[in-house]
Amino acid sequence: MSLIHSSAVIEKGAILGTNVSVGPFAYIGSKVKIGENTTIASHAVIEGKTTIGKNNRIFSHSAVGTIPQDLKFDGEDVELIIGDNNTIREFTLLNPGTKGGGSITKIGNVNLLMGYVHLGHDVIIGDNCILANGATLGGHVELGNHVVIGGLTPVHQFVHIGDYAMIGGASAVTQDIPPFCLAEGNRANLRGLNLTGLRINMEREEINALKIAYRELFEEGQPLQEVTQTLFETTSSDKVRLLCEFIKTSKRGIPFTRKDTRKENVN
Repeated sequence: MSLIHSSAVIEKGAILGTNVSVGPFAYIGSKVKIGENTTIASHAVIEGKTTIGKNNRIFSHSAVGTIPQDLKFDGEDVELIIGDNNTIREFTLLNPGTKGGGSITKIGNVNLLMGYVHLGHDVIIGDNCILANGATLGGHVELGNHVVIGGLTPVHQFVHIGDYAMIGGASAVTQDIPPFCLAEGNRANLRGLNLTGLRINMEREEINALKIAYRELFEEGQPLQEVTQTLFETTSSDKVRLLCEFIKTSKRGIPFTRKDTRKENVN
């Protein structure tokens, strides 16, 4: 039995690997490449210069590779690259890059994009990320690995979110979120470490080192860049060093409420 439904439209030039399944009324454009064992559900649209790896599942009414929502786009040669073993749920909207942003939007491996997720142009996503329903990434956003973004959360253009970070649902992220941290709120502020994610993936010694570093960086009221540089130079933890490097190179700043360490006057 054919894996391509008779009502699907596959333009000449499209390249489909072995065991690719295409459902009813799906559309696949002429510049699309799809790896083996990928399934395309009914009414999905995949167009543009889009490369999709193997073992992906793309659900109904997804719009993958449609032109960027950028008024400066003028038909340039841009690209969307999707890795392996991703799940892309219903009504997702994934745009390729733009000339001004490197021309590539790139999604890694083993990611879950739930319903109505939008990835703007020039977005870069690592591996093992989860974006819940309605999460929206503006152009040029970058996510590390193992990032979790709660439902109905918008992320501002050019924001960088580090490895193992978690963003609470219905937050509004306008600044960079360091690796290993938990942030939430409108506007999103740091609330601590993402201990749930860290306990699944890290040894206790690593987590303890991050707890100490987080306290020194964000809870003791000292100048952030000074503390960051001192920690970077003195720590023996690779994870703490990664956290410090992220802070040092942040371009949009880190959202945290600095505690006032001055003692109150007592009359």
